[in-house]
Amino acid sequence: MAHKWCVIVLIMISNSLINAQPSPGYYPSSQVASKSFYQNFRTLWGAQHQNVQGDTLTLWLDRSSGSGFKSLKQYRSGYFSAAIKLQPGYTAGVITSFYLSNQEDFPGYHDEIDIEFLGTTPGKPYTLQTNIYNRGTGDGRLIGREVKFHLWFDPTQDFHNYAIFWSPDQILFFVDDIPIRRYPRKNDATFPNRPMWAYGSIWDASSWATEDGKYKANYNYSPFVGRYKNFKVSGCGLGGSGYGSCLPRVSPYGSGVLSSQQVSAMQWAQGNHMVYNYCHDSRRDHTLTPEC
Repeated sequence: MAHKWCVIVLIMISNSLINAQPSPGYYPSSQVASKSFYQNFRTLWGAQHQNVQGDTLTLWLDRSSGSGFKSLKQYRSGYFSAAIKLQPGYTAGVITSFYLSNQEDFPGYHDEIDIEFLGTTPGKPYTLQTNIYNRGTGDGRLIGREVKFHLWFDPTQDFHNYAIFWSPDQILFFVDDIPIRRYPRKNDATFPNRPMWAYGSIWDASSWATEDGKYKANYNYSPFVGRYKNFKVSGCGLGGSGYGSCLPRVSPYGSGVLSSQQVSAMQWAQGNHMVYNYCHDSRRDHTLTPEC
């Protein structure tokens, strides 16, 4: 009996080591200095549902409104990150986001790169959704490129860093410096390459956010709160030419190829925590997403 329990314990330890968060070996967030909210951003809408205390921006959603913010500058590419802490409990239907977009410049034909937290019900994890739209695929008939994750930690317990790296060649998504998704540029038709602004917001997306709209926002649980801090923005603005000097390093090799250790960490995240990939969805018309 003792031998049996020893085997069980060893198996449990082995499994925990296999599933433990790996080190990416390189930390892109260390390459960019943090700035306060007002150094990088401004209120866009819902000013009465937004508050800055110390280094923390708080947004909230209730029956009357949500709130959003926008970067002071427009970028051709760059590294964009924020530390975010989510609200526990019933948050179905609520989206807390950090993203890039040019919808105000190209209404009805815009580009977008998203980090979105899809609200949930008690006992179920938040879903982190990464998504990419280009040249109107987010307008009218939606052609999303969603890849979703259940995180390896509780995002309501503390702040964690979430980042988008957008270069002329690829888009990378990071969680606490672990790359979780790489979207390479295969052709102009499937890659956003027009200037964008950085945004954040909290809003009601009851029609689709939680289990395809099964659970709606319930304002008996409001206000719904999202907290942001440790803002880091470094990129190529509209002026100048080239990209090499204005893009931060996201790997030991610069702004391009990930290291083998970063690739291994990404494979770990996708193998253990990815719960949806649009390329693997047999219900999708993949003639619309030829990169798959």
